[in-house]
Amino acid sequence: MLYFVPTPVGNLEDMTFRAVQVLKSVDLILCEDTRVSGKLLKHFSVDSQMLSYHQHNEHKLTDEIISKLKNGQEIAIITDAGTPGISDPGFLLARACSDQKIKMTCLPGATAFVPALVMSGLPNDKFVFEGFLPPKKGRKKRLEILREETKTMIFYESPYKLNKTLKDFSSVFGEDRKMSVSREISKLYEETLHGSVIEIINHFNIKKPKGEFVLIVEGKI
Repeated sequence: MLYFVPTPVGNLEDMTFRAVQVLKSVDLILCEDTRVSGKLLKHFSVDSQMLSYHQHNEHKLTDEIISKLKNGQEIAIITDAGTPGISDPGFLLARACSDQKIKMTCLPGATAFVPALVMSGLPNDKFVFEGFLPPKKGRKKRLEILREETKTMIFYESPYKLNKTLKDFSSVFGEDRKMSVSREISKLYEETLHGSVIEIINHFNIKKPKGEFVLIVEGKI
């Protein structure tokens, strides 16, 4: 069995009892960054073996992991924060398990965009999750396609590229488009801002972006 185990996006108390039990019981835990995950596992007294599994080696290691699963090992995959496979490693392994008819399950748990969407005040009955925009190639084309999107849109962004992304939103969606910005969800300095694109731009022209961001953008009306 392969277990996809969500980990807290901030507050460690968001870890579920079942997630801890699974991590204690498996033979191997795949971690995006063993240094980050090591702190989490130590906090919950988990001493299962860890293996680094991230975007730079997942293609290389997936066949090896499938072989371990076929040989009867119980394996869990976690990432630095949130649910594996959602803008983090996990998709390749899920696809391989599906192709090879290997049992897998995903525990319910933390995903950053859900609380951000709920707090946005924008329609959340229908939405599209875009995650991180392409950094260069394909970025402009993707945004131009989304210009006509009528559903609420969800993006992830780092503090280093936030201002560029907001300016791109202004150029493509217009400066009056409504949006919200959530950062540091479930952490001490959690904050959600609401306003038009230009109002959010003006805010971060004054205040330096810090933390990881979830951007919720109104669809075209």
